[in-house]
Amino acid sequence: MKALEEAMNHDRVIVLSAQRDPETEDPEVNQVYDICSLAKVRELVKQDEGTVRVLVEGLVRVRIKSTVAQSPYLKVVIEPHIEPVSKKNEHVEALMYSVLNQFRRVINMGANVSFDALLVILNMSEPWLLSDLIAANVEINVNEKQRILEATKIEEKLGLVARALGRQIKIMQIASKIQAETGKELDKMQRELFLREQLKSIEKELENMNAKSDNDDLPGRIEAADLPEMIKSKALKEYQRLKAMPSFSPETSYVRTYLEWLCDLPWNKKDETKINLRQAQKILNEDHYGLNKPKERVLEYLAVQKLVGKMRGSIMCFAGPPGTGKTSLGKSIARSLGRKFLRVSLGGVHDEAEIRGHRRTYVGALPGRIIQGIATAGTKNPVFMLDEIDKIGADFRGDPSAALLEALDPEQNSEFSDHYLEVPFDLSDVLFITTANMLDTIPPALRDRMEIIEFPGYTEREKLEIAKGYLVPKTFKNCGLERRGYRFSDSALTEILRYYTREAGVRNLEREISAICRKLAKKTVEGTRPQKVIKPAGVEKYLGPRKYSHLQASKKNDVGVVTGLAWTEAGGEILQIEATRMPGKGNLILTGQLGEVMQESARAALSYVRSVASQLGFDINFFQDADFHIHVPAGAIPKDGPSAGAAMAVALVSLLGDVVVDRTVGLTGEITLRGHILEIGGIKEKCLAAHRAGLKRIIMPTDNRRDLPDVPAEVRNSMEFVFVKNMDEVLSLLLKKTGPGRRMVKSRQSKKQK
Repeated sequence: MKALEEAMNHDRVIVLSAQRDPETEDPEVNQVYDICSLAKVRELVKQDEGTVRVLVEGLVRVRIKSTVAQSPYLKVVIEPHIEPVSKKNEHVEALMYSVLNQFRRVINMGANVSFDALLVILNMSEPWLLSDLIAANVEINVNEKQRILEATKIEEKLGLVARALGRQIKIMQIASKIQAETGKELDKMQRELFLREQLKSIEKELENMNAKSDNDDLPGRIEAADLPEMIKSKALKEYQRLKAMPSFSPETSYVRTYLEWLCDLPWNKKDETKINLRQAQKILNEDHYGLNKPKERVLEYLAVQKLVGKMRGSIMCFAGPPGTGKTSLGKSIARSLGRKFLRVSLGGVHDEAEIRGHRRTYVGALPGRIIQGIATAGTKNPVFMLDEIDKIGADFRGDPSAALLEALDPEQNSEFSDHYLEVPFDLSDVLFITTANMLDTIPPALRDRMEIIEFPGYTEREKLEIAKGYLVPKTFKNCGLERRGYRFSDSALTEILRYYTREAGVRNLEREISAICRKLAKKTVEGTRPQKVIKPAGVEKYLGPRKYSHLQASKKNDVGVVTGLAWTEAGGEILQIEATRMPGKGNLILTGQLGEVMQESARAALSYVRSVASQLGFDINFFQDADFHIHVPAGAIPKDGPSAGAAMAVALVSLLGDVVVDRTVGLTGEITLRGHILEIGGIKEKCLAAHRAGLKRIIMPTDNRRDLPDVPAEVRNSMEFVFVKNMDEVLSLLLKKTGPGRRMVKSRQSKKQK
């Protein structure tokens, strides 16, 4: 404004330059283009609100050379920009012809150009002025106009104008196409709306308006659903939106489905919980044999809930091998409480929306599995089992385990938020129970919210009782044999247990019993008369030759073979750790799909043996001209963990000293480079595996003595447990009394005593 006032008081000449950034409110000289226009102010009219209207006439192109002043307005030194003489040739005339044709297309497509300017442009023969006039009168962005202004050659200038016009033609073509399609759609909608209005009028004339609309029942359902006040107001608001929508709108089905979900959820409906500890204990004992610790924990939960009325305790997580009764115990808990039972399998779930639901903006959106389960149950306090929680996966769609954090936290789940509902739902009355085979794959934050209840494998006696009391009657009923007089002898069931199954649970045991019962059913239908009592000979007749050996350990004592103990998600297992020696260059070969931790344990065991070689009477250079190979069958099963370190060291000592190892003794423990035996995990499962394999003695670290009370009394009474602190004690216990290795260990112990 000040610059304009100064120009009006003198020669009315100003410099007009475009800003590089249009958003800058008060630009400096370096924020405008150097190539600009010198103009003369022809008219300046002051208007309301302090604005002015200016009419200017461009005189000549100029270049800003330097700055004279920044305040109170920009004052610059300019120099003329070279204006070359336009020379016409065939190329220039072709460009002019192309530019004029494009300009005519722009005019025909509806560009707004004054009639006077149109006459001048269409009759212009000077290419330089033609470029300027077209650029000034057609809608071209500032950057393109600036490049046209800065052009120094007529070919360049005409080419820039041609490209700008081409882009404008494309834009106008797209806009015309969009407008045409929109017009068609509007015509179609108007026609449909008109026809529907006619249909309503016809129905009214025929007095056929008694038929209710699909949406007429929603207000009554909203009132009957007993919704909380906040959620009820939201539902009514959505219903008003639904009424205002055209019936042909696709969104009506989405809104109606949402309202139906809100009405179907049991916001205040609960099953009456009748807690009777004696009755609950009776039901649990009827359905399951053993499992004393899980049953005791469930009864404690019921007792506290009966006293308090509502208990916000930790979520129970049943962890143990497959087939140990985790899922079926959840059903028994629901029966003892008088509540409905829901089970959702989370194995293989990768999408977070499976837990929290999809946003309503997506086509086919639904609530998550938790809200769907609550709606299916029809009550807000069911027993909800989340099965296989350790097998949840995560990918680009999110982490479902993170979505479970809120649902499984008693302090947060009173306002559980589902993405589809968009309103909080109270899950605090739900009794959540989760199951898992392995705890290692559960995220720490989720594991911290749950109380872990271990489900150990069954002993042989427990399996026998389960088979007699549960599996055989159930299978007889399923096969239609419950009234045919058939029965299994104890010796036959023991035969199946020992020689046809090898598991921590009873799933395979039930499968083998079912196989025999199916054959009995077939013979019964055929009219043959099989023996009513199934004996061991009959088991082999129906199931074929024995699949397993009862004693899984080696059949004879051998050099370099040690019986180790392992713990997997399927329960405890025994391992035959083998070591052998061959000519070579000091390499250690490890096979059997060993994990990184187990490989490190093998290297630590070898390092320990090398460090005490001279004390054991071995050649200290035994490793230089030989390779050692350690193998852990079965080679197709991956194995990992540090607990086989001590067994590997014993195998190497046995191999070097040519001393046999007692095959009936199981060994577990982590080894250090100094020969110390460190504490390991899974003692209960390993002891059960050793008991199933027929071992009589187990050597374990001294620090694991505290884990022994968790081992079933039947196993403790039938086996000997020896606790050790270092490898000297292990070698003296495992190596047989004959051979030089025994003398080596004794000599080393005597030296230590001295």
